[in-house]
Amino acid sequence: MVMDPYSLVTRNTVEIITDKELHDLLKKSRKRVYAGYEPSGEIHLGHLVTINKLLDLQQAGFEVVVLLADLHAFLNRKGTMAEVRALAEYNQSCFEGLGLCNVEYVLGSDLQLNPEYQLLILRLSQEITLNRATRSMDEVGRQMDNPMVSQMIYPIMQMVDIARLGLDAAVGGIDQRKIHMLAREHLPSIGYPAPLCIHTPLLLGLDGQKMSSSRGNYLSVADSEEEINQKMEKAFCPLSIEENPVLQIYQLHIFPRFCSITVTRPAKYGRDREFNCYKDLEKAYAAKEIHPQDLKKTAARYLVDMLLQVRQYLA
Repeated sequence: MVMDPYSLVTRNTVEIITDKELHDLLKKSRKRVYAGYEPSGEIHLGHLVTINKLLDLQQAGFEVVVLLADLHAFLNRKGTMAEVRALAEYNQSCFEGLGLCNVEYVLGSDLQLNPEYQLLILRLSQEITLNRATRSMDEVGRQMDNPMVSQMIYPIMQMVDIARLGLDAAVGGIDQRKIHMLAREHLPSIGYPAPLCIHTPLLLGLDGQKMSSSRGNYLSVADSEEEINQKMEKAFCPLSIEENPVLQIYQLHIFPRFCSITVTRPAKYGRDREFNCYKDLEKAYAAKEIHPQDLKKTAARYLVDMLLQVRQYLA
């Protein structure tokens, strides 16, 4: 199905700040958008939510910038500079394997370690209170019960990234909202426009809890076919459509990449069933026309197909 630029940008988002700004921006011949990623481990389906959104934006006519935020990861206590830089290179390969090509990749430290950039950080640090900076990190900071001064620099750097990269819009999970609001409020004071903000939902872990590397409740894009099938077989799949991680995978990952999907099942259980959009699948599942086990098996099959290109790219 061919989608218009506005529908591409807004599908599978939690909010757009603001809708009017989006309409105005879509009229421009040139428009730039970015998302930043801390190099901190495996790329998983949680990252893929914003990657899919960047692909939508690219199709809608945006120039896409991906910031591999090695300095941010270092400040957020994710590893040494050597460790996060090595991960940045690996993460870029994963992104390219997922189809994020013909975009501008920027290593954070290449952008951020210059006098002009640092001066903007110091200017903004005079405007933002410590309490406000701390609150902005509530959802994204590590060990925020005992935060370091470095983590207070983090949100200010993110604001300056938006300014120095010449961006019109910023994409992030809804956990990035507080930092983006700081950027909208304060960037005009140093002579840069407030960015359009596009926020995507946070993906549940496969166990229905918050996704966490310590819990191991996620699918890595580099997982083997066997690992994907095993993890999906064990995935939490309640009869309800609310807080259902398997349905989330269909909505945020499978349907954006496949025109239609077929739930395969034996004839005695109702034969195969084809769906052309997520809403029809959700409606059928809510009516108990699709068994949770069939839903999980079919999701695993499409995920294996979808992630095959990443495994081949990384090989």
